[in-house]
Amino acid sequence: MQSATGLTKSAGWEMGVRRTFPVSTEDAWRFLFSKNGLTIWLGKTKALGWKKGEPYVTSEGVEGVLKVFKEFSHVRLTWKRKAWAQFSTLQVRLIKTKDKTTISFHQERLSNAAQRKEMLAHWTTVLDIVEKKWNA
Repeated sequence: MQSATGLTKSAGWEMGVRRTFPVSTEDAWRFLFSKNGLTIWLGKTKALGWKKGEPYVTSEGVEGVLKVFKEFSHVRLTWKRKAWAQFSTLQVRLIKTKDKTTISFHQERLSNAAQRKEMLAHWTTVLDIVEKKWNA
């Protein structure tokens, strides 16, 4: 029997999107963690110290707790929309190539296929917005 795309044995439903940009990893990181960049992918929130265990809440109702922060590499946090019953795990990773950087959003512990589809669309839109910012 074939399993559904995105359904794992241990982490429930998951999804991932990534895109490569002609910028350095350092520039990509600085942008993503600037006030403007954070608003694009995380949402509007008070200034964060990026310490393990630090909670956050956005004005859009997304909430969670920071789990891992490795500068210029990746961040892992719990992530939950207001209407959701449970937290998911979100990882944002920057992958360096010779003269480009891939930005990757991977989310697991999603409830079902519909939530997976919703988040695929959401993170694809986030990458579209980031791309427009760099092409402006």
